[in-house]
Amino acid sequence: MAAHSNIEVRRAKSADILSRKGFMSLSELARSLGVSESTARRDLEALEQQGIVMRTHGGVVYVKDSPSQSLAFADRQTAAVAEKEAIAHATAELIPAGQTVILNGGTTCYQVARAVQGRKLNVITNSVPIALLLMTDIATEVTLIGGYVYPRTGVALGAMAEQQLKDLHATQLILGCAGVTDRTAFNANQMMVDVERRMMSIAEKVIMVADHTKFGMRSVVKLCDLDEVDVIVTDAGVDAGTLKQLKESGPKVIVAE
Repeated sequence: MAAHSNIEVRRAKSADILSRKGFMSLSELARSLGVSESTARRDLEALEQQGIVMRTHGGVVYVKDSPSQSLAFADRQTAAVAEKEAIAHATAELIPAGQTVILNGGTTCYQVARAVQGRKLNVITNSVPIALLLMTDIATEVTLIGGYVYPRTGVALGAMAEQQLKDLHATQLILGCAGVTDRTAFNANQMMVDVERRMMSIAEKVIMVADHTKFGMRSVVKLCDLDEVDVIVTDAGVDAGTLKQLKESGPKVIVAE
């Protein structure tokens, strides 16, 4: 009976930690609880059945209080997972240790953050999930940009975020997008684009990460022309015609296997 009680206490503590953090990786939660990852995983399975959390490829999201908002990032985490991981590892090879890199919000950039964990870097991000992932790395210095947190993605947007970025500088920007057609990249709303344009203005090099499902897709707002991007990293699912078009647009194209 006592053992069952201890399990319930630990699961309640897990739910409490996640309610405050919003999103955590499995390893982060296990460390916070002082238990093994296998024990934390079993607890999360029980909490998921109760509708308190949702497990994703990258970790776990607290969904009890605002499911429609919390599930959006989680849903995108499970889309094109293998492709995003391949893109992330190829992108990580372009980021030498000791650099200052901006990691934009979004699930592909989140995978890049996972790929550079433990590396000596200065990371600037407006993504709450990315900051939570990297903040426990001793080697990594994290600067979290603040502002209005957009619920669908967990990124900080608006005038406050733009102002904070103004006086910063980065060697590289890792930038996601919602769609790419012809010679243009798009994103989902004007506030996102305003912050991303400011990020582009303070970075020496712009690396766009986009899996093959993004090509041929338009979104609401133009983000940039592709000749403003230095490198595009995509996956092997992109077709030959699109690859040819991309290479003619100006940026170097890397296809992650």
